[in-house]
Amino acid sequence: MSRFNKEIKYQLRYGLPFWSMSLALNWLPDIGPITRIRGLLLSPILPGKPRKLLMGRDVTLLSIDRLKLGSNVYIAKGSWINAVGGIEFEDEVVLAPYVVMSSNNHGFKDGSVQRGGAHPAPIKIQFGTWVAAHAVVTAGVTVGRGNLIAANSVVTKNTSDNMIVAGVPAKEIKVRIDNPSDITSKHDITVNHE
Repeated sequence: MSRFNKEIKYQLRYGLPFWSMSLALNWLPDIGPITRIRGLLLSPILPGKPRKLLMGRDVTLLSIDRLKLGSNVYIAKGSWINAVGGIEFEDEVVLAPYVVMSSNNHGFKDGSVQRGGAHPAPIKIQFGTWVAAHAVVTAGVTVGRGNLIAANSVVTKNTSDNMIVAGVPAKEIKVRIDNPSDITSKHDITVNHE
């Protein structure tokens, strides 16, 4: 099959349906019930039809056919994900707003990135990890289970399980410990309005 035919097939199966559905839903606010509805309507378009997906507005997914999402994944507003080299999110992964992930690095040839081609490598985000706002995860990285990737960090190397990872380039700062709370919704907070 020619490159053109492959692209048409991809666009008809993934690209256009995802873009069309996103366009139809992006005017809705990013509130709990809407992120659930958006995820519910987008899940059938995605490979593996992920369960209990929560999806914010203005999310860009590229190479959708190489993206694997587990259950209870949340992708917040403005995230940009290029899965050309393969990206996998295990269950209960949370991406805050404007996270960038690209499973591809550009090459250079004769001093130009335009001629350099691509160096794809997979990204894997393991169970229960939270990637905070504006963080970047680069090609070839596996983020361990239960990590907290701090806001604005750039993760260029694999991380261990249960770590707080921060910086540019990101480094393991300390072990992340569990700190559960009974508050799971804004409605669980009592406010005195005197």
